[in-house]
Amino acid sequence: MLKPLKTEQQGSVCPVRNKIDLTLPPSAVFLNPWQDPGFRLLLEPDFIWRKRETSCIEGFAVSDHVEINEKIKNHLRTTKKKKRFAQPIEYNSVPVVLDRASYRKSYALARDRILLSGASGTRALNQYCWENEDAAFDPDARLQEYFATCRAGNEGKEIPVYSGLLDPDIPFAIACRNTFNYYHFITESLSQLTVLDGLDFQGNIYFHFPNLEEKQKPFAQNFVDALFPEYAGRVFFERVPKDYAKVLTAYDLIGGHYQAPVGDVSGLGALWPEDAEDKGDDTSPGARATLAMNAVNSSLLALRARALRAIEGRAFDHLPKRFFVGRDSRQSRARNMAGEEILFEHLDMFGFEYVVFESLSPLEQIALMARAEVMVSYHGAGFTNMLFAAQTTFVIEIGTLQTARTRWADFWPLAHAAQCRYINFFADFKSDTPLIEPDFARDGIVPVALSKKSVSQIIAFIVTLAGKYPELKRPRLLGDLASEVLQVGAATQAIGLLEAHAELVAQNGRLCLIKADCHKALGEPKSELLALDMAYKADPSRWQTLIRMIWCANHCDRPQVIRWALSRLKVDFPQRHDAFLGNHEWVRYVA
Repeated sequence: MLKPLKTEQQGSVCPVRNKIDLTLPPSAVFLNPWQDPGFRLLLEPDFIWRKRETSCIEGFAVSDHVEINEKIKNHLRTTKKKKRFAQPIEYNSVPVVLDRASYRKSYALARDRILLSGASGTRALNQYCWENEDAAFDPDARLQEYFATCRAGNEGKEIPVYSGLLDPDIPFAIACRNTFNYYHFITESLSQLTVLDGLDFQGNIYFHFPNLEEKQKPFAQNFVDALFPEYAGRVFFERVPKDYAKVLTAYDLIGGHYQAPVGDVSGLGALWPEDAEDKGDDTSPGARATLAMNAVNSSLLALRARALRAIEGRAFDHLPKRFFVGRDSRQSRARNMAGEEILFEHLDMFGFEYVVFESLSPLEQIALMARAEVMVSYHGAGFTNMLFAAQTTFVIEIGTLQTARTRWADFWPLAHAAQCRYINFFADFKSDTPLIEPDFARDGIVPVALSKKSVSQIIAFIVTLAGKYPELKRPRLLGDLASEVLQVGAATQAIGLLEAHAELVAQNGRLCLIKADCHKALGEPKSELLALDMAYKADPSRWQTLIRMIWCANHCDRPQVIRWALSRLKVDFPQRHDAFLGNHEWVRYVA
């Protein structure tokens, strides 16, 4: 039986209405931690930001319509070229003390100024722009001017650190977007509790939310109980507004990125893509979105670590390792995704089970992801559980062009945290007008529609990952599938797929080159050279293959192959031969 959420009506209730005047100048709306009173770090942070290992995040187009596929592919190319960092980064989250604090809507304030922390800070900036969109000034430009003023004024300053004796019963409070959306609660709210780790915290904990109490869902309390048992009986959920004379909370340092002295954020520029549209000004709305999708905060990483510790030593053998995640509505035959039945029928043939996250306990959900080989589902908050996946897990999401544009990036930080393989297939809209992009403000998120063709593409990809190779007759389809599998870091399976079609590969230069790419990814230069030789024999019109053979032969010490490739290059492509010798002096000594 699920327990009801605990609530406690203690402390003063804010006499001011639950309202924030966002028409004021930014300096009067937002708190500047370097200069404004009411904000102090409890501890000096070990770091502000640092680089993390690159994550595998890829997307593929599987629409039935050429026009939609082209839009999807263009979006994927633009994202990779203009928005993806060379490496993701980790921003630190730290405990802070707020004086004269208040919680209104989904924001934390100190002395009536909003704290720009994490997702709450992002929402505050967005809300500021929306509420001033009809003003005589440009709200985006005004925010950028404010940030520039902060950075200049904060130069040489440091955020103050609390130096007094802290009341051992001081409360810890968290601003929630709501208590009914799983994604927002787990990633933005629950994760903040980890900043208390190691502090021997003795006070009460309050989650403050703006939604009506009847909209609360029990998962919030259940996850608190499962992952933070040391705070049993001290966690309460209260609706805003709420005031505190003094309170502890979590501060995500990414929120202060735009106000920080330039020296605090130096070095980040080297990670931005060269073609980023907003690279010159990292405080613009586009740049803020780019930073958010490439960053993960330390509290989310700490929540992942805590969750994985919580399942250690427990038996979860009853949980599947390959599964499709559905919704509670499945039993009523309601379908959020057109084509779900046929997709699952195919998955079922390869040992996939149908699971519903809501029917599992918090620890079972965590263990399910931690042990998973492959998770498949359509777009939804359930992908929050990607946070608990293993590095070897393939997390496969099925979405649309709309989710690619508006929601894909929201889940990137979870992939950065888990460093799993997060793969998206973008299909069609479940709509009477599938060629028309929905208007989010009017239509919301439009469900996915899968055709038999898109199902076959997705299934072929999934079963290839499992080492079960589909029989393909057309070289283009084989090459596309092998390339996708290689792209997600499964070079061994891509080689297996190509070797299962050996006769087709031997006759096609592109397929041979893909096989060479696979061996290169695995660090197998001799096998790569053999595949390149096959590629040249299948298609001797490509001078690029000969050049690549020269480099590969040099890498694995095959001078006779270098001499042979140079001779073919001289006969068939004399200009390329002369240019290559002119640019690479070392080749003359081998020749």
